[in-house]
Formats: sequence, C-alpha cells, structure tokens
Amino acid sequence: MAISREDVLHVATLARLEIPEEEVERVQEQLGAILEAVGKVSELDLSDVEPTSHPLDLVNVWDEDVPRPSLPPDEALANAPDPAGGMFRVPSVG
Repeated sequence: MAISREDVLHVATLARLEIPEEEVERVQEQLGAILEAVGKVSELDLSDVEPTSHPLDLVNVWDEDVPRPSLPPDEALANAPDPAGGMFRVPSVG
C-alpha cells in the first residue's frame, strides 16, 4: 500500500516527531511496507474466529490472601538507616 509524502509528514506531526528531510522517503517506504503487511490480514478468512481481547486465557496467578503474622518491628527496622521511635524516618517533603 502506497503512502504519500504528505501522509508521512502528517503522521509525524501527530506523533510530534521530527523527520529530517533526507529520511522522509525512507520512512515513506517503511510505512508503506508496514501498511501492506497489516493489510494482508484482511485477506484471511476470519469468519470462524471468535473475537478476543487477549490471545491467551488469563488466570490469576496470585496466592490466596490469607492473613498471617507480620514482621516484628525490630526485624522490619533492622536495615533502616535512621529509625526513630519504632518507625522509619524519612526526609521531609515539602
């Protein structure tokens, strides 16, 4: 599928890309090749293919959320650089 020089420049503007003048023709050829490859999909008989939002079934891979004891404060703060009063001390924001 051929794409015009004007189309290339228009797409570049929409994408906020600067294409140097010497590269416009090369980008034009590359975009044309991409459009041609994508266009081949329309040649396929997809009447028996069910529309999907993802090609693979997605399943939850997380473990069950089971309550359990947390770390003791001393252990949680063991590697803190400057703990204070059983809490993490962090630089002030603002």
